[in-house]
Amino acid sequence: MQAIIPYLNFSGKSEQALLFYQDCFAGEVIALMRFKDVQTDMPIPDELLNNIMHCHFKADQLEFMGSDGMPGEQLKSAGNIELNLNFSDLADQQRVFEKLSENGAVTMALQDTFWQARFGRVCDQFGINWMLNCPLVSDKIAK
Repeated sequence: MQAIIPYLNFSGKSEQALLFYQDCFAGEVIALMRFKDVQTDMPIPDELLNNIMHCHFKADQLEFMGSDGMPGEQLKSAGNIELNLNFSDLADQQRVFEKLSENGAVTMALQDTFWQARFGRVCDQFGINWMLNCPLVSDKIAK
C-alpha cells in the first residue's frame, strides 16, 4: 500500500472549493475532468455537463481528489471524518486556520495542548472537517 488520498465530494461546489484551497494551501489543481469531457453511457443532464467529475489537488505533502458528485446521487454527511494537517511553523498554521475558518465554523480554537502542540479544529465552508496540529517543542530540544 502506498498512501491514502482522501476523495472529497462537494455537491456541485468543486470549482469554488478548488479556488478556496488554492488560496488556503498555495497548491495547484494537477488534474481536472468535467462531465462534458467524458464519453459515457450514463445520462448527464445538460445543466450538469460543466460540473467537475474528477479533480486532483496537491500542495506540498497535502493531496486530495474530488468531485461535484455523481448526478442523481445524494451525498452522505462525513461527520465522522476529519483531515489532520501537521505543521512545523506556527505562523503558517495560524494563516491556514484563519483561511479555513472563513465562512466556516471553528470547532476548537487554536490552543496549546498537553501533548506539546498548538492544535485547533475547523469545519470549512464546504463541510470538510480539519484538524491542525503544530508541535511546540522540536524533537532535537526534547531529547
